[in-house]
Amino acid sequence: MTTMTELKDTTTDDRQRSRRSFLRTSLAASMATVGASMTGSAFAQMTKTEGASPLTAEGSPRRTVIIDCDPGQDDAVAILMALGASDQIDLKALTVVGGNVPLSLTERNARIVRDWADKTKTLPVYAGCPKPLMRELVTVANVMGRSGLEGAPLHDPRAPLAPQHAVTYLIDTLRAAAPGSITIVAIGPLTNIATALTAAPEGAKAIREIVLMGGAWFERGNYTPAAEFNIFVDPEAASIVLGAGVPVTIVPRDVSLKTLITPERVAPFHALKNRCGPIVGDIFNAALAYQKRRRGVDEAPMYDPCTIGYLIDPTMYGGRRVNVAVETTGQLTLGETVVDWNGRTKRPVNALWLTDIDADRFYATLLERISRLP
Repeated sequence: MTTMTELKDTTTDDRQRSRRSFLRTSLAASMATVGASMTGSAFAQMTKTEGASPLTAEGSPRRTVIIDCDPGQDDAVAILMALGASDQIDLKALTVVGGNVPLSLTERNARIVRDWADKTKTLPVYAGCPKPLMRELVTVANVMGRSGLEGAPLHDPRAPLAPQHAVTYLIDTLRAAAPGSITIVAIGPLTNIATALTAAPEGAKAIREIVLMGGAWFERGNYTPAAEFNIFVDPEAASIVLGAGVPVTIVPRDVSLKTLITPERVAPFHALKNRCGPIVGDIFNAALAYQKRRRGVDEAPMYDPCTIGYLIDPTMYGGRRVNVAVETTGQLTLGETVVDWNGRTKRPVNALWLTDIDADRFYATLLERISRLP
């Protein structure tokens, strides 16, 4: 097995080959461990990152989507938002990874969330990799609560996991799918996706787009001064995904901090007469309570649901196509997403980096989609 010391001593090409060899040989072992919107002119006046452009709608048909996640409060809201947008999103499965909390809790939470939406029998949940490719798992139970779903009413899941490993499901699904037909929404560490693309790179042709929540550039990190949590947990996996040659759209902290949860934005969810509306409101209140304890403020970033907002209506967003690289060796900058905003490195473009969002339209869209649920 290639050691970290050897990786540091090799050339870039050798290091990439070593990682791929490591992933292929460790795949079996990994799998065995699992037992009121604004007008267009108003949006045009919003403060935008210099050089970013508003996005346009593709006018494309309903997307076939897999959500790869680590629920997590914000993951739960993103899943519910996707289920409430079934006219635009055909959600086939949830693949789960260790991240916000350990895999034993993230897979349980995913099954609880599908129960809230009455999708117990129709939405399979596949448990995947319990830890990063080359590192030990770090979690944020201090933020999300010991269960990962602090603030939400929890119950014993009503159905078991699907029997297949998440990576096997991804490989089999991508191999069988038509070219450019599958959208993967990645809202946790990228371990499952990187492992699948390394073990079966031919599956990449089936991917229409990977929409991921992760990274930071203009707003910097939330786990370290340089790194956002999802990328920091498994920077090697993020580097593999960004180098896989598939279309990638990144929803970073730059967007999350322009889409702040506030008490005024939470109240309409509690006013909904369904089950899921007040649950979303309770999750948001837990996020607000954490920020109040930690920073003394009455607002909290909106993370994972912004990926679903992008699928529903990309015209709410602005961004630029750039090269993004991930720091995998830096002592102070491990997990940093290095965004070549002005093309200084001459490296080829590999991602659409979102920077701007019409926050009021986003919350109106989220509320409407949650109102459709049980």
